[in-house]
Amino acid sequence: MYRLLIPSLGRVLLRAGGRQCRVCSARLPLGPAGRRAPEVEVPPSRVAPHGGGSGLLPLLAALAWFSRPAAADEEEQERHGAGGAAAEDAADETEAEIIQLLKRAKLSIMKDEPEEAELILHDALRLAYQSDNKKAITYTYDLMANLALTRGQLENAEKLLKATMSYLLGGGMQQEDNAIIEISLKLASIYAAQNRQEFALAGYEFCISTLEEKIEREKELAEDILSVEEKANTHLLLGMCLDAYARYLLFSKQPSQAQRMCEKALHISEEILGERHPQTIVLMSDLATTLDAQGRFDEACVYVQRASDLARQIEHPELHMLLSNLAAILMHKERYAQAKEIYQEALKQAELKRDEVSIQHIREELTELSRKSRPLT
Repeated sequence: MYRLLIPSLGRVLLRAGGRQCRVCSARLPLGPAGRRAPEVEVPPSRVAPHGGGSGLLPLLAALAWFSRPAAADEEEQERHGAGGAAAEDAADETEAEIIQLLKRAKLSIMKDEPEEAELILHDALRLAYQSDNKKAITYTYDLMANLALTRGQLENAEKLLKATMSYLLGGGMQQEDNAIIEISLKLASIYAAQNRQEFALAGYEFCISTLEEKIEREKELAEDILSVEEKANTHLLLGMCLDAYARYLLFSKQPSQAQRMCEKALHISEEILGERHPQTIVLMSDLATTLDAQGRFDEACVYVQRASDLARQIEHPELHMLLSNLAAILMHKERYAQAKEIYQEALKQAELKRDEVSIQHIREELTELSRKSRPLT
């Protein structure tokens, strides 16, 4: 009846896990001198078996990676001489070309042209290999992985995410770095969607335990060593991991454990982002869902009603899903007239968003509600 208000990644993974995906082969492009880009193995973590998961690095971060200081070190300039300057100019031109390709790819993704975006990203990766630009290689793999996820190509995404992780680790990044944890989270979610439960469970537990230990170790560090913003980002990443694990537990029919994870995630989000933040509101609804699954309808209704009220106030982009969850819980409480009213409001919002999946779901729920509320003869 109800649905977890999963962020876009989670929704894609669960949708893909529920159908036979159209998975094309993981077409890794040619590397330098026409060689195929290497298949990479992810070094084992201290929690086995360990996959890796969510590594979407924003495009702006990639552009920052590629940017150079305005003035190069004078000694280095003298050492390179004229030939070195020419080589740097060529490298700068290649780098600029890669950046333009990444911009074009992102624009194609925004325009819902995934095939075009994939072709452009292959061009960017080929150029990155030719110029041996490891940061460009890493970022392009990562963006390709996220494109594969949005298309439901989970096997492709897994291979590309592992390639991303391998390059990051090969560059000296530690396994506890937030970027590695993000990749691990995304891989765990892929394994969950593929019903590879042993790998999914190990991935979620690795992410959560590693972040908890990291937070405990770093909490006393002075701000000049680790900024407040960096600490907050790590806490928010832990909240994201807890929320993802809660969804996994709920779909694995473990609602009480899922509730505990949701409560921890909600506490983090309220503390750092505030009660009116869109993600906090989603977590309120998710917590209501775990309570509803345990038959604790009154408690669930308190949380989902608060989430819906706040969502209306801030014009939440997922308002129709929040309202649908509220209506489902009201139906479980046998408050049929109120549930019908809320479902109808949710349907109007879903139609405005052109969310066909939600439209179909809400119509099915209204049909079920009509059947339940029909007086016995």
